[in-house]
Amino acid sequence: MTLHQIPNTIKTDSFWMPFTANRQFKKAPRLFSSAEGMHYTTVDGRKVIDGSAGLWCVNAGHGRKQIAAAVERQLMTLDFAPSFQMGHPLAFDFAERLAEIAPKGLDRVFFTNSGSESVDTALKIALAYHRANGQASRTRLIGRERGYHGVGFGGMSVGGMVANRRAFATHLPGVDHIRHTHDLTRNAFAKDQPEHGAELADDLERLVGLHGAETIAAVIVEPVPGSTAVLPPPKGYLKRLREICDKHGILLIFDEVITGFGRLGTPFAADFFGVTPDLMTTAKGITNGTIPCGAVFASRKVHDGLMVGPENQMELFHGYTYSAHPAACAAGIATLDIYKDEGLLTRGASIAEYWRDALHSLKGLPNVVDIRNCGLMGAVELSPRDGAVGARGYDVMVDCFNRGLYFRMSGDSFALSPPLIVEKSHIDDMVSILGDAIKRVA
Repeated sequence: MTLHQIPNTIKTDSFWMPFTANRQFKKAPRLFSSAEGMHYTTVDGRKVIDGSAGLWCVNAGHGRKQIAAAVERQLMTLDFAPSFQMGHPLAFDFAERLAEIAPKGLDRVFFTNSGSESVDTALKIALAYHRANGQASRTRLIGRERGYHGVGFGGMSVGGMVANRRAFATHLPGVDHIRHTHDLTRNAFAKDQPEHGAELADDLERLVGLHGAETIAAVIVEPVPGSTAVLPPPKGYLKRLREICDKHGILLIFDEVITGFGRLGTPFAADFFGVTPDLMTTAKGITNGTIPCGAVFASRKVHDGLMVGPENQMELFHGYTYSAHPAACAAGIATLDIYKDEGLLTRGASIAEYWRDALHSLKGLPNVVDIRNCGLMGAVELSPRDGAVGARGYDVMVDCFNRGLYFRMSGDSFALSPPLIVEKSHIDDMVSILGDAIKRVA
């Protein structure tokens, strides 16, 4: 037994943890030491079901030796190569592989290192596109309430999660938000897509009337918001939003950092909903969470609209030192191989109904006010305690961890989204542990 396998012996002071109540956590750390398949192993040797695919990213399950071997080979062959005025073959191979599975028409790929970088990149591409096409007045960016688009100042500005915005006073100018679609009054306990709310897309028309279409560059939405605990779009909502964008010459950006790579039982949410955006941001599942990587998929219209001017002129003054990092590309190609060989990009469709029915079996438990699902995404929402929003949710999360289930908590809601290799027995265990915890904490 190593030191780190002995509980409460690790020093926790130096690591300033992200999106964590540090003082609370460090009084009773929850520590993973290894992972394989559907499970984490804690430092004291307990198995914990991964109910959230890490952070929505470990789509093919943990410990995939094929990915590790590909990364090792690449690091021993070419550890780094710049993508500024230079390149390496794997970057182009990876982009071609991604284009093959992309929604039709989104076959131009710009590499980033995270979802946050993908979002900021897509916003910049949108602005650059309009400028290159003689519409420099289109500088306004539209997000959506309760949306999450990463932690860069661009993504934070178009994002609509209150806590993320209030903590930092500085945001991009010229940003506005359309209404969110979460409607407990009409859609509580809806299965799959809610029946009511397609008309909420018309809120974009309100902003067009307020600001003028000639000032709006792009609208960015998550097809299914995940960080605010899985909010499936009402039936017809995304198609209506696409139509309004087309009507006014506004680019539509789908943030598929969470929904991409099989999460809904299709390669991307754009496929699931039958709506193709002009730009699509991805990350997370692109390398199965192994190496930081992201990608922005662009339509030919957007890409070719920037291929203007002298050939020796940079078309987009933007990029990252680690764009198309060789190790990330190796991990990504190996991940795509696994997705293809095991049919994981569509496997979720075959188990989505079982997942939906299992989650909705929790209806009627104490304090459960809503249950939502879409593909292999799901959420259970509890009523908050008086004057203590998030306290009940935290207690349920800790109880579940102690009894063998990890998931992503968002206030008093729980977002569940297991690796795509999940079996029915895993779903049964997840729902059983969560249900028992809800009863105990009530």
